[in-house]
Amino acid sequence: MWRAFECLEWLDSHPASSVVYLSFGSVVVLESDQMGEIAWGIQNSGRSFMWVGKSGDNEIEMRRLPKGFLEKTTWRGMVVKWCPQERVLSHPSVACFLTHCGWNSSRESLCCGVPVISFPQWGDQVTNAKFLEEVRGVGFRWAMEGNRLC
Repeated sequence: MWRAFECLEWLDSHPASSVVYLSFGSVVVLESDQMGEIAWGIQNSGRSFMWVGKSGDNEIEMRRLPKGFLEKTTWRGMVVKWCPQERVLSHPSVACFLTHCGWNSSRESLCCGVPVISFPQWGDQVTNAKFLEEVRGVGFRWAMEGNRLC
């Protein structure tokens, strides 16, 4: 894991609109199947990425990444426990944001003009995702069918 303050320097080293930013908030804990699908999807995309993997008790989430994922993506990926999200979203190298669509993440992505790939889990996240896609037209919803993302 990288240290959080290094993430802005890392973003500085990437061209405009070239990095996928992934964060699922401080409460959402993805299931192993979901983690695997997202990890292999980002690996197979060939895109650079920054993934916030939580701190504290939820740190175990990043330990559930598929075996070998970090080694296979180390040259183009950054995994951090925390980052200054507004500064990351306003960075010119960020192309899009894969998010759970919590209120703060939704508001920050909208204010920073970053398109979203929404992956809501419960509560207001579903409504926020619908708003971002259908009202504001700044993203689309990604869903699970069985154990596969579609």
